[in-house]
Amino acid sequence: MEEGRVSSGNENQSRFKRICVFCGSRVGHKSAFSDAALELGKLMVERRIDLVYGGGSLGLMGLISQTVLNGGCHVLGVIPEALLPPEISGETFGEVKAVADMHERKSIMYEQADAFIALPGGYGTMEELLEVIAWSQLGIHDKPEYVPPVHGIVAQK
Repeated sequence: MEEGRVSSGNENQSRFKRICVFCGSRVGHKSAFSDAALELGKLMVERRIDLVYGGGSLGLMGLISQTVLNGGCHVLGVIPEALLPPEISGETFGEVKAVADMHERKSIMYEQADAFIALPGGYGTMEELLEVIAWSQLGIHDKPEYVPPVHGIVAQK
């Protein structure tokens, strides 16, 4: 992780109170993906940054949410009602906000977060990230977006 992107200079403090993390509901086929989720979760705990995320406990979402929650920070999972059954999203960690649909999910995640980070994921992760990037380009927000380098994937605002 690039520490300058999250730190305000004090090693255990951040200018961000809540970061929204977009990531996969599967761990993926490379251990680097899980490693990145765990590293980010630990960094958020060190900096006392709360997590806003998609609400599931499977895959990378589960790794980061459990790490942040176990570290004593607040976790807000925003999940559409259709994805609430545990057989679809797994058990949830932290506070859960059920919403009607994916559009409402993204709106709440956006409202609750000071910045956005995207870890590896599928089309849903990509779509969530691209929407907040588009909102930034349209002047709807000026919150930072960041995609850390995980196995050669690098992009940032």
